[in-house]
Amino acid sequence: MEYKIVEKKIVKEIAATLDSIDVQEVEQLVVEIEKANRVFFVGVGRVLLSLEGIAKRLAHLGIQTVVVGQITEPAITENDLLIVGSGSGESSFPLAIAKKAKSFKAKVAHIGSNANSSMKEYSDFFIRIPVQTKLALPGEISSVQPMTSLFEQCLLLLGDSIALMMIEEKSIDMPSLWQYHANLE
Repeated sequence: MEYKIVEKKIVKEIAATLDSIDVQEVEQLVVEIEKANRVFFVGVGRVLLSLEGIAKRLAHLGIQTVVVGQITEPAITENDLLIVGSGSGESSFPLAIAKKAKSFKAKVAHIGSNANSSMKEYSDFFIRIPVQTKLALPGEISSVQPMTSLFEQCLLLLGDSIALMMIEEKSIDMPSLWQYHANLE
């Protein structure tokens, strides 16, 4: 199949999905990120890669971010936020970490596709990326892409959207952000 045809299908799916995300859920997440002392991230597989990208971008804004499992990971506290990326909300490692974070009274945000997953028990709030799941839930955006590609793509773009919202809200001078960029390259 021709690249341009495939590319247009993917971009159309991403646009439809991002347009379907609840603005109030995103705004609540921004408030919680700004209130937190540190923002921790947990996920698995390609979702983790998207979360690492979000963590890096927020670090460029001067936010203290931690990816769970890093060798320099500090203790989570009641002043921190854990962001869990899990489309299904059933992945065992993120579930265990969310449960542990709640035991230390940290806030937990779940970004996923299924609001009624097991993660609901440990989440303070939920941001739905309404992509196709095995459950065929109402309002799901179907995808021609393999597995959970659409979720992972939209998760990363949601993170970039949040970063830009924060930049614009605080009138941050974009060139000043380079002070936070890696310089041992």
